[in-house]
Amino acid sequence: MQIQIATLCDAATDYNGKLCILGTLDTLGAVQFPVTHPSCAIAIRFCFTAEDEGKHTVSLGFIDADGQPMGGKAEREFEVRIPDETSFLCNNMVVNIQGLQFPKPGEYLIRLMVDGDLYEEIPLRVVQVNQSQMPQQAAPQA
Repeated sequence: MQIQIATLCDAATDYNGKLCILGTLDTLGAVQFPVTHPSCAIAIRFCFTAEDEGKHTVSLGFIDADGQPMGGKAEREFEVRIPDETSFLCNNMVVNIQGLQFPKPGEYLIRLMVDGDLYEEIPLRVVQVNQSQMPQQAAPQA
């Protein structure tokens, strides 16, 4: 089993087998803490071969800036079946996350486990910024 892509992003979707990713990121800025990030997604693209056939469990867990689990874990089960006419099969997984809380600035990790084995760690830096460093929304055009 190979993981071709594992990223934290603003949004993602599986569109007829194509993994569409919008706004991949590695840093979040906040003026004050704790902060809640309203919406994001984890996009994963797997590539399987015949030796991967069978049932599998994917787990995603967040690790805080102190190296401790943040609580809550996304877990999905799936089954791999490779058609006779091909030697590999790619599949996408999108996990949407709402209301992700960060108690303080620091470096966080998203751990991607498959069948209990660590496959990837996606780093996320959460930093404190001044109000003047935050992007300004453009005024509506008349």
